[in-house]
Amino acid sequence: MTTTRFEDLLGATRVVPVITMPDAASAVPLAKALIAGGLQVLEVTLRTERALESIERIAGAVPQAVIGAGTVNTPQQLRDARGAGAQFIVSPGCTDALAAAAAEADGAFLPGAVTASEILRLMEHGISLMKFFPAETSGGVAALRSLAGPFPAVRFCPTGGISLARALDYLALANVACIGGTWMVPPDLIACGDWGAITALAREASTATRLPVAA
Repeated sequence: MTTTRFEDLLGATRVVPVITMPDAASAVPLAKALIAGGLQVLEVTLRTERALESIERIAGAVPQAVIGAGTVNTPQQLRDARGAGAQFIVSPGCTDALAAAAAEADGAFLPGAVTASEILRLMEHGISLMKFFPAETSGGVAALRSLAGPFPAVRFCPTGGISLARALDYLALANVACIGGTWMVPPDLIACGDWGAITALAREASTATRLPVAA
């Protein structure tokens, strides 16, 4: 349904920072800090007034970043995010109107699904990689392991309440392509501009979840 697959944007990335931006001035240094730590696929949630401006700044100033918009709940939000430079769109769920807007706007689309019926609806739209949110309170690893049986062709990006230790449990599942997390972008470090500490957290996440190199 879209010209770009989220899988293609991911490359070898297995962790996507989920960022809530308090102000746009922090956007570029934060993106650079995460990339320096090995995380280049970044999701900025549309939960603050400066989110779209933050996406626009990163898209314009940090070409190494694969920048996306999260918490996209309406077709207009989707169009606004694409206009700001978002290369991918993430939604906690999906409606027919949102799916149609995603198809019209092109780009990669990662909609959310938790139940079997929600997964079936997304499959009808030709979608096989889905966000699983909120992961920890929706059954977590056990739920995703159970969903692998009836949906062998579907893969997930679980997000919500995941720590680095839990990330490894999720990534051990064959039907998990990547995970979304916030632990490497804590609000206090963003607020004080401690980019070195954020780079260290990003490097820890990137190193711990890196795919093994084939012999």
